[in-house]
Amino acid sequence: QVQLVESGGGSVQAGGSLRLSCADSRYTYSSNYMAWFRQAPGKEREGVATISTGGGRTYYADSVKGRFTISQDNAKNTVYLQMNILKPEDTAMYYCAAHSPFRVLRSWYDPGEYVYWGQGTQVTVSS
Repeated sequence: QVQLVESGGGSVQAGGSLRLSCADSRYTYSSNYMAWFRQAPGKEREGVATISTGGGRTYYADSVKGRFTISQDNAKNTVYLQMNILKPEDTAMYYCAAHSPFRVLRSWYDPGEYVYWGQGTQVTVSS
């Protein structure tokens, strides 16, 4: 059974930082791509960042470039999202997602590309 468990969310003031973690307890760490998405109330789920688990290539939404960093620790089967210079508009539920190892990734920011999801962790940024 696929298990993706997020942690690290919380409430911070604008300009602050948080680091989200996604622990992947699947029997094999086999997805080629791992991602972070977020969804604010009344809005669609949007891609924040994706990392290729093999080569470490990263992709970011324009809104977070230069502020967020996605990384991985393969020994721990964990993906991280370091979030700096947080803004109120970053407030959302953040989800970890894993791409199917049997498919080619076409659009890293499309939630439909990912088949495994965590339960989410809330990030709230106050002004």
